[in-house]
Amino acid sequence: MDPLMIAIIFVAMIVILLIFGPPMQVLRMTSKGVVKLIIGAFFIFFANVFGSMFGLHIPINLITSAIAGFLGLFGLGSLIAIHLIILP
Repeated sequence: MDPLMIAIIFVAMIVILLIFGPPMQVLRMTSKGVVKLIIGAFFIFFANVFGSMFGLHIPINLITSAIAGFLGLFGLGSLIAIHLIILP
């Protein structure tokens, strides 16, 4: 292959990555956020199922799902603590 052709392909690939790289990163970050929100909703759902025996009910909405999804089990624990201690 001609060295000029290799250089043109290399420059074209850099340009393509510069153009399409940031939108792909935004899409990847958005999809990770949506997955975390869904996982948070599942955490809260299972906490409501098992907590119904003790009178525990945490509403599933965007804020509580975000807290439980992004913080994980510690976020779910904090939501349960807020429900039991602060909101009697």
